[in-house]
Amino acid sequence: MLNKDIKPLKWKSEPGIGYSVVRRPDGGMNFTFTDTSHETMEHWRVFSLEHLLDSDRLTRNLYDLRQLDHISEEAIGYAVEVNSDPSVRNIRLAVVATNEKVVEAMRKIGALATSPGGVELALFASIDEAEAWLNRPLTIVV
Repeated sequence: MLNKDIKPLKWKSEPGIGYSVVRRPDGGMNFTFTDTSHETMEHWRVFSLEHLLDSDRLTRNLYDLRQLDHISEEAIGYAVEVNSDPSVRNIRLAVVATNEKVVEAMRKIGALATSPGGVELALFASIDEAEAWLNRPLTIVV
């Protein structure tokens, strides 16, 4: 993908926010979370919904949740909301988590999201496994 084809990353770090985002070389995003506090999740929700507004291509995202020991109910609710947006149909999402409570929360989010043909989500215990899955060719299921 040429740099001119990569959508600008409109994410800004703020004090007290427990996640970071960097652009992937393939145009997707890597998210790393250190907490799921109200402030963190509200920031993530606003960023994610704004980013989905002009979603126009297939995208690979990776969420690194290995630093988390739980995901709050509020965070689950926000994630279900975002993952129910029709624009998520363009996303292949690899989630890396090692804590069983976090893995279970991610399964719950996947089960509750309501977007038809929604995000293509898979859970992994290692970054290498997640990257291998993300690097498969992207296709649209119609």
